[in-house]
Amino acid sequence: MPKFTIKRQSNDPYRNFKFRIQIDNKYVAGLSKCDIPNKTPEKVVRRGIGNPSAIHKLPGKTKSEAITLATGITHDTSFEDWANLVNNFQGDAAMSLKNFRKNIIIDVFNEANQKTQSYHVYNCWVSEYQAVPDLDAGVNAVMIQTIKLENEGWDQDTS
Repeated sequence: MPKFTIKRQSNDPYRNFKFRIQIDNKYVAGLSKCDIPNKTPEKVVRRGIGNPSAIHKLPGKTKSEAITLATGITHDTSFEDWANLVNNFQGDAAMSLKNFRKNIIIDVFNEANQKTQSYHVYNCWVSEYQAVPDLDAGVNAVMIQTIKLENEGWDQDTS
């Protein structure tokens, strides 16, 4: 007699991962959460010519905040390998900045697993990487990694 019963029908633990990341034209992760911040132009304040009491506000450079991704732990080490290009545990002498910036695509899928939207994020690099999440045996959840990507802007693919 077996010590425990085997559950024949199990729920798909990745069904909530409706966002996927493409790096170098290859899907490397499914995401449960993706925080893409607003595009925020800086405000440039100038006094009016001929009338110093008049103040004009103009748009300046657009600031791109970091994007935070939450992904389930997999056997694919693509993110970890990418993060290690910048965050090398062996010190600065072993660090290689070659190819540390990458363009990525974030694809959004609906319930029928059809791609509905895509976002291109440019010149990303990993500024924070939580490879091992908080471990708690009392929680019934999928282990989630967190990755923070600095970037130089993003746009939606309208094609």
